[in-house]
Amino acid sequence: MRAVKNRPQALRPGRSVQPFHDSSLTPTVRGFLHRPENPNRDGLVLTHGAGSNGNSPLLLAVAEKKKLVSGRTFLGGHSYGGRQATMLCADQPGLVDGLLLLSYPLHPPRKPTQLRTQHLPKLQTPAMFVHGTRDPFGSIEEMEAAIKLIPSKAKLLTVDGAGHDLGFKGKTKREELPAAISAAFQNFFG
Repeated sequence: MRAVKNRPQALRPGRSVQPFHDSSLTPTVRGFLHRPENPNRDGLVLTHGAGSNGNSPLLLAVAEKKKLVSGRTFLGGHSYGGRQATMLCADQPGLVDGLLLLSYPLHPPRKPTQLRTQHLPKLQTPAMFVHGTRDPFGSIEEMEAAIKLIPSKAKLLTVDGAGHDLGFKGKTKREELPAAISAAFQNFFG
């Protein structure tokens, strides 16, 4: 874990964001716990993609906007983190109440024949996908076809003009996107 002085302002420990570390598990689990101002007892666990970490601007923005934390548990993540979440839930039905998948990596860029959909027909967990119209890991048409493989309730929220980062690259942030994701997620899962 980095020193506190190097953390982005959003991650400085305080009332709403706290570092989390559990070394009793193998491997060790580390991350940040975002507490909403008005908790409703639902919880959302988000994981980062293969080339990122818990400081991902997209995950931070979604975590800051979520009003989730009733008793339901949701799992999701960005890119590879979301793919791992779908694989886990396909293998363990009933593990969580729903999935939030940001920029699901349907196939490697420029390799549309190498689909990562083998487990989707076993996925019994309702899932909401958020995907950019310019994502090289899968077109909207390819995502729609993949989602049809899922036997449970599934939804695709498209982000016009966004790539795999959904508009969160460097200091660039689509300010309206986290609120739109949160609203669509709450509407989908009621």
